[in-house]
Amino acid sequence: MAGSAMAGRATAGRAIVGEEGADLNVVRLTGRVSAEPEARELPSGDQIVQLRVVVPRQVLVPGQEGPRSPRAEHVPAGGRTRAPRVDTIEVTCWSGPVRRSALRLRAGDLVEVHGALRRRFFRTGPVLQSRYDVEARVVRRLHRPRAAPGA
Repeated sequence: MAGSAMAGRATAGRAIVGEEGADLNVVRLTGRVSAEPEARELPSGDQIVQLRVVVPRQVLVPGQEGPRSPRAEHVPAGGRTRAPRVDTIEVTCWSGPVRRSALRLRAGDLVEVHGALRRRFFRTGPVLQSRYDVEARVVRRLHRPRAAPGA
């Protein structure tokens, strides 16, 4: 169907699998900043800012539209669940405006991040390693918690 009007068509916000133009790498996170963002200079001379965003883990239920809260999970005997309740997502900011936005964030801030998932390769001594992170295109603070009295 290359070049047809059907290529890249979406239904109810979902791309149709198998059609031209359906590949998509878009990430949108809303969560809490876990610690102060860190500015770094890479060996290449590039400037970046890195932060971690903690998001509640949501459970996908077969046959149910959308995720449910992890608080609704069954708790087995002994009181422990088998899966973590949160995910900690590494976020890297490359462009100047996004780096500046990230550096204004504080631990505990509720943020929204728009970007793409990236796999980064690096060497640790002789070993080649990789990791995934979100390359931020937009970082926006949604809410800053109030300081505790006397703090």
